[in-house]
Amino acid sequence: MSAPSQPALPVVETFHSLQGEGLHAGRSAFFLRLAGCAVGCSWCDTRHSWERRNHAQRPLTELAEELAAAAAAGAAFAVITGGEPLEHDLGPLCETLEGATGGLPLHLETSGAAPLELSGRFTWITLSPKRHRPPSPELLAACDELKVVVHEPADLAFAEAMATRALAARSGVAPTPALLLQPGWNCRRGQDLAVDYVRAHPAWRLSLQNHKWLGVR
Repeated sequence: MSAPSQPALPVVETFHSLQGEGLHAGRSAFFLRLAGCAVGCSWCDTRHSWERRNHAQRPLTELAEELAAAAAAGAAFAVITGGEPLEHDLGPLCETLEGATGGLPLHLETSGAAPLELSGRFTWITLSPKRHRPPSPELLAACDELKVVVHEPADLAFAEAMATRALAARSGVAPTPALLLQPGWNCRRGQDLAVDYVRAHPAWRLSLQNHKWLGVR
């Protein structure tokens, strides 16, 4: 009788680097990129992650061992990203990673696209909503930072609409999510729009893809 298979997920890559974006930019982090994404952003720089079948299933225990090694080497937290990580049940993954590291903080980066539901337990949730696939109310209520990519003026209107909904969902609950605008990579128009908007709207702050500027992973 064969032994039961270990719980596993399709993994694109794992690596230890610096968080390049958002409020935690510049901090040592371990990245776990899961395969699978049906959101389909035209500007996506990780399209190779969209198809699950193109990436091997890796046991959760193996991933936990990698995270433990990265934590010993200085990683301050782990980032679960994709693809779209919430296309998977992240509960077992989070439990396995927490058990291997004694509770190293786990961060989630997601589009929150409806009808995705939040699974797993996270210290920090970055919600990067998309105009063509708006996020679910659950993710708007749960996010710690709202990060909107800017290419054109309509993205600014979308950002404000998402901020209004996120702040309403967290009404009376502190702290409220941080609001960030991030210019699309190599998009001068998006850069000018985001910089000018943040200059005139102090509730927002600018997020840059620092890892790309530095040429690090």
